[in-house]
Amino acid sequence: MVRRLFGAILRAGLMVMLVATPSVLVPGVSAEGGQVVAILALAAAALTTFEYATTYPSIVEFRNAPPFNRIRFLSLFASILCLSIIARSQTDPSITVEFLTSIGILIGQAIDFPYSPVHAVVAILPADAPFADLVQLRAFAGMSYLISLLSVAVFLIALRLTNWPFFRQESFNLWVNLPTFSPTRSGDIVRRLKRDARWNIALGFLLPFLTPMLVLETAALFDTFETIETQTIIWTVAAWAFLPASLFMRGIAMRRVAVMISDGRKQSEALPRNGYPATA
Repeated sequence: MVRRLFGAILRAGLMVMLVATPSVLVPGVSAEGGQVVAILALAAAALTTFEYATTYPSIVEFRNAPPFNRIRFLSLFASILCLSIIARSQTDPSITVEFLTSIGILIGQAIDFPYSPVHAVVAILPADAPFADLVQLRAFAGMSYLISLLSVAVFLIALRLTNWPFFRQESFNLWVNLPTFSPTRSGDIVRRLKRDARWNIALGFLLPFLTPMLVLETAALFDTFETIETQTIIWTVAAWAFLPASLFMRGIAMRRVAVMISDGRKQSEALPRNGYPATA
């Protein structure tokens, strides 16, 4: 119990750090904006504490199947941190800021070709937007997209090198790790898991192209391009890259669980009731 509570408090502190990073690093944050960030950070900390301090799950998936959520958190935190540092390029031209900005610009230029996700993000800017805003947005998109691709690659490597989801544990509780998935509904659970996995992977592929279209339509409807703050752009671009990668990882994980259940069924069918394998 004490270990679980300590882990929940530690995770809550990390969530506070994640939410507060842009407001701490990005210059020009208003007092009202700082108060909103503080409220959101406390809400995220409370939700994380309640989720991980209790035995029964609520909404967080794969809670007891590391390193799934750890890779996702590190991916989002790295994206938010790098974008916040790049946003300081105009006010703090230090070596670290210029180095990350240069990497983001190079990656953005390399990926910014027609029909690419980065090109779809850059295309949401108005035609008369300043060149500095175009360069910064391309650097944001390139850096965040690179981090999302690396997170998926790290997760695939972890699956290859470890016996996930049996990492540091002997059993996998489907209800605890997939609380929003009801195994008692109609239909075979393996077939439903594989179907949901395909939907997650397909949505993860389409989301980088659909999100800029939604942002463009919303901004055109409310005419808010000129009033968007840097923090909002950072969170929007980070979510644009993080959510598809998270869906990819979720789809891959659900398919892995489906294969695990299918293999367990085959092993059970191969054993007769006395516990010894059947012989030909």
